[in-house]
Amino acid sequence: MIPKRGLAALAITTVALVLLLSFKTPDAPLPGRSGTGAGNVAVVEPGARSTAAPRATAPRATATPTAGTGDATATTTIDGPVVSTRYGPVQVEVVVADGRVEDVVALQLPTGRRSGEISSWSEPLLRESALQAQSAQIDTVSGATYTSDAYARSLQAALDQAGLG
Repeated sequence: MIPKRGLAALAITTVALVLLLSFKTPDAPLPGRSGTGAGNVAVVEPGARSTAAPRATAPRATATPTAGTGDATATTTIDGPVVSTRYGPVQVEVVVADGRVEDVVALQLPTGRRSGEISSWSEPLLRESALQAQSAQIDTVSGATYTSDAYARSLQAALDQAGLG
């Protein structure tokens, strides 16, 4: 017969072992990042090159007239800055027409096994939230906190550049 203390120690050890074995690490940490800072999120300023982003381009703004009923509507497309997270870069592009957000396109999202899964289901939710809010004041998607925060930051910078911030 096992004493009560021994049984408690065995139960605690078993729980600790199960938790340790179920612990998952990020897919791939960014090179040169030590993992310090609040949220480990860094904004790459517009026009700056990002070592973490495969596509480090300066934000662009283009205006193109669209065909309508005789009136030309100016449509502006603006790339937000690349926002680096511990799981990968996030960058959005916003399409603005007549002072309204017409579309938000994710140019970069974290990739990899789990990060790619999270990006694939969180991006449509973030996009819909941004279109409904017509701003970067969007809800954080549960389970995609880093991606949600970076998405909102890139979107806010693009909206600021468009004069809608």
